[in-house]
Amino acid sequence: MKVRAIVVREKGGPEVLRPEEIDLAPPGKGEVRVRHEAIGLNYIDVYFRRAWYAPPRYPFVPGMEAAGVVEEIGEGVREFAVGDRVGYASHPLGAYAEARNMPADRLLKLPASIESPVAAAILLKGMTAHYLLRRTFRVERGHTVLVHAAAGGVGSILCPWAKHLGATVIGTVGSEEKAARAKANGCDHPIVYTKEDFVARVGEITGGAGVHVVYDSVGKETFLRSIECLRPLGMMALYGQSSGAVEPLDVTLLAKKSLFLTRPGLPSYTASRDDLVATAEELFEVVEKRVVRPKVERTLPLAEAARAHRDLEERRTTGSTVLVP
Repeated sequence: MKVRAIVVREKGGPEVLRPEEIDLAPPGKGEVRVRHEAIGLNYIDVYFRRAWYAPPRYPFVPGMEAAGVVEEIGEGVREFAVGDRVGYASHPLGAYAEARNMPADRLLKLPASIESPVAAAILLKGMTAHYLLRRTFRVERGHTVLVHAAAGGVGSILCPWAKHLGATVIGTVGSEEKAARAKANGCDHPIVYTKEDFVARVGEITGGAGVHVVYDSVGKETFLRSIECLRPLGMMALYGQSSGAVEPLDVTLLAKKSLFLTRPGLPSYTASRDDLVATAEELFEVVEKRVVRPKVERTLPLAEAARAHRDLEERRTTGSTVLVP
């Protein structure tokens, strides 16, 4: 069968995201064909488009997150049936399409209370927030955390969830408007980094003590100064690089305060089926309890993926954007 998709034939800017018709074979052994109702937009899609992360081949269809309905099941699939509502936030790439075949062991059944656009907006970002808060550094009452891009997709989930866990939440944002959004979303101390020195401000907020953990998805522009914000034995969790890759690090920089540094990624934390399901179930629980209140800030047609990427890279977005086939 033929489906519409966004195809990347060479690395580059948003202009390399081109709508095309592609062939979709019947699902193979252990696979499920999902008809997408909503597709998540994530910064990791930019990484693959620009080849900051190597794509599996050219041409390729980008995207790691979507939600929809099972249309057909392949041999050996027992957990899903035609008509099931499902979502995913996982390799292999291929979400920017009307429909695709997906390994059944990477799919998640969606609760009735979570609609497809919301699922496509929160699965990758929300499961990322889960591993950062509950496994990379287990946030507890009394901790102070620094969240970069606090009004962004992951930041908008990290802030209220960390607040719920009892942490004091400091967040950096690029504008007063985003500061107001972050504040309303659980960030105790939003810092507009274009107007204030975030290192100095963190020092003021913490009385010079520093934070227990930094959650940094920005990378090059913030990394070294984020380390300055940590207290002794603090954790630097670099989980993204929207401003570019971090320069090679002399690890003796960490010795002065005996700091911990990690570069975590969702695939490692959800590699097993059990971990994937458990992570998603905890995310669904905080959404259903309204600890995290996801909001789809913007919906665009899949054919306008290039526009969505351009806005994302130029930091004109807040919260989550969803593409609709």
